[in-house]
Amino acid sequence: MLNAKQKLVKRSQRVRASLQRKSSDRPRLSVFRSSKHIYAQVIDDSQGKTLAAASTIDKDLKGKLKTGSDTSAASEVGKLVAERAKKAGIETVVFDRGGYLYHGRVKALADAAREGGLSF
Repeated sequence: MLNAKQKLVKRSQRVRASLQRKSSDRPRLSVFRSSKHIYAQVIDDSQGKTLAAASTIDKDLKGKLKTGSDTSAASEVGKLVAERAKKAGIETVVFDRGGYLYHGRVKALADAAREGGLSF
């Protein structure tokens, strides 16, 4: 039997493999969700570099947020990562939910990134 952590890792590997087949050389918007914070990175897998990143522990957001673990915080992170990606010249990305369900904080981050100008 697999425990919860092993199931998450298997799901994230399956999602990432499917994204690599579909990506057609676009950067990947990767999401990591912990119990207290949420993190987002725009990653260029061909070079192995992070092009833009944002999280609830950034200095820009830390004072504005009541907590780092709710949907309003996730939407703020989505807007910030979209803004930073636009500054880096990135318009289109592939969304990597990383084994998490597309629901709640992950969906709020994705919707805010779309509103911020990223297309996926």
